[in-house]
Amino acid sequence: MAANGASCEQPQKRTGAKDKQNGKSADASVRDRREKDKEERLSLVLWRRPVTTLHYFLLETLIKLKELTFKLWQRRGTVFLFLVLCCLFSIAYSTEGTHQQYVQYLEKKFLWCAYWVGLGILSSVGLGTGLHTFLLYLGPHIASVTLAAYECGSTDFPEPPYPDQIVCPQGGAVEGSISLLSIMSKVRLEACMWGAGTAIGELPPYFMARAARQSGADPDDEDYEEFEEMLEQAEGAQDFVTRAKLGVQHMVQKVGFFGILACASIPNPLFDLAGITCGHFLVPFWTFFGATLIGKAIIKMHIQKLFVIITFSKHIVEQMVSLIGSVPKLGPSLQKPFSQYLEAQRNKLHHAGGSAPADENWLSWVFEKVVLVMVCYFVISIVNSMAQSYGKRLQQLRHSEEKTK
Repeated sequence: MAANGASCEQPQKRTGAKDKQNGKSADASVRDRREKDKEERLSLVLWRRPVTTLHYFLLETLIKLKELTFKLWQRRGTVFLFLVLCCLFSIAYSTEGTHQQYVQYLEKKFLWCAYWVGLGILSSVGLGTGLHTFLLYLGPHIASVTLAAYECGSTDFPEPPYPDQIVCPQGGAVEGSISLLSIMSKVRLEACMWGAGTAIGELPPYFMARAARQSGADPDDEDYEEFEEMLEQAEGAQDFVTRAKLGVQHMVQKVGFFGILACASIPNPLFDLAGITCGHFLVPFWTFFGATLIGKAIIKMHIQKLFVIITFSKHIVEQMVSLIGSVPKLGPSLQKPFSQYLEAQRNKLHHAGGSAPADENWLSWVFEKVVLVMVCYFVISIVNSMAQSYGKRLQQLRHSEEKTK
């Protein structure tokens, strides 16, 4: 009997060992297939396969438009109400009367806020790479207001032309009447709207991970796949980046609202992971969005705004220009264009519509070209990202057909 029992156990052990080997080989083949698919998708870029990339981009755009149309049709009641409100506002806008001053005020404020919210969304969504709208738009705007406030001795810039153009008020201001708080108050609306836009831009990772967890489906997102792999390999994590990601994940999961608030209140390139973590662990929407909105639109925005205002305050700018001039050999030649540029800006502030000297425009020209290059790179990254998304659709369709055969 004992011999029979031993002989029965040996085949069972062999079968178990074979199952483990088959499981390991299956996992290895799945990983290899994913790596090959990823390499194939990453080759879909404009500078390597331009025709295929543009073709896939257009097809993915049509699919996204179809999905958007279907979602709008599902919410046709809300869409109808929105169209009715737009019609009412259009009638009020085109009808003459004493209400026009209020309509124009609301239109101006709405467009101004929508502009900054849109830039904030672009900064955090990015479809693969965010457009750094703080460095390109909000930061320079705060810097311009700061320089103008110290030069004019006031923040009561005439409207119009502000905010399109900053001109000093006609009545002189008291010297030294400008304070840090007055400049912060002047740019508070646009800064908070930009911060709110960045908070809205963090919602797609949250909703994607939440829907995947509730449905049990495999989402079409590589960040979520990376997050799941990180959770599986959490114990053996050695490199700094993985440990930092795990730290963010543990803070958000254990501390909750205040953990999300802490992650959102500081410049944090890993915050996308916080959104995925909150969605994966089914953190309530208002807990996630409320903490993100407070952190990004109020706390973090005031920190960034304060940094820019202090950096571009009058005495700091003068010290930086003099420091440039103290550089051996190249200093004077570098200092001259900066000094001319600042002088031209001062002349513009005191003379509305005044023309600046031609030789000072090279700094503005360089900055404009930098902005243009970054915007072009952003557009190209969107095209590449959408083409790769369509490539992933084709790969999933091919794999599903292989399974059915």
